[in-house]
Amino acid sequence: MAGKSSAWKAFPFPNPGFAYHGDALKKAWPALHGGDAEPFPDAKRAQALIDAAGKSAKSKDAAGLASALQDAWRAFHRGDFQQAYDAGVALGPIGTMVAIKSLGIHATYLVDNEAEKLKRFEQAAKLAEAAIKALPDEPSSHYGHAFALGRYSQGLSIVKALKQGIAGKVRDALETTLELAPKHAEAHTAYALYHAEIIDKIGAMIGGLTYGAKAAEAESHIKTALKLTPEAPITHIEHANVLLLLYGEKKEDAAANAFEKAGKLKPRDAMEALDADYANAQLE
Repeated sequence: MAGKSSAWKAFPFPNPGFAYHGDALKKAWPALHGGDAEPFPDAKRAQALIDAAGKSAKSKDAAGLASALQDAWRAFHRGDFQQAYDAGVALGPIGTMVAIKSLGIHATYLVDNEAEKLKRFEQAAKLAEAAIKALPDEPSSHYGHAFALGRYSQGLSIVKALKQGIAGKVRDALETTLELAPKHAEAHTAYALYHAEIIDKIGAMIGGLTYGAKAAEAESHIKTALKLTPEAPITHIEHANVLLLLYGEKKEDAAANAFEKAGKLKPRDAMEALDADYANAQLE
């Protein structure tokens, strides 16, 4: 599908500041990965992943794996999403998070065809399922599953999504992520959206009884995400979306303020540049 045979649409806002050559990546890592709680892939981390993955690890060379992971993330941060995806897939389950994020962010913002978007999110979900089998104790394995399924479900009708049991799978994946990494800001953001989207689509009563969806939970999770990652545009974008889903016109001004905050933040990488551009577009 989204492999080397067909070129992906290029990232439209190239910026030399997103390159993170050499040691610059490690220095910027806490800011770049505050949202996904991904540890910096040095040799020690690479060895731990090799040990945990066992037979599914495609390389036993910790130093080489660390270098390959760092280069894959560099490609992601500068907006070379196809290169980052291919590199992540080549590393097997250990490279799943960079592969899923590259596939998902590119599909979200740079793929116009809805059927193609769905195919890509399906592929991302399959990658996450393999990662969960190989690395069940890694928060990113479960978050990748929630991210992929959540984006996939947004492209379906609510009836189809519920019939396929996607809501329960997303909830379980997010709960596992947060058990393993309580400060995973992107998981908190996604869980806020889970509650808000279900309430918006099927109502508070049925949503609460059937799926445990609660407005108070949505507000609590997005509040936590805002505390953890106040400089990430996506947190403010999803804050706006949560407000609109839960309260509609009553919170339009607050949602507009959240979009404005997102659009004014200085992007630190390609993903954030796309997020900020999207936020600004909502105000036009």
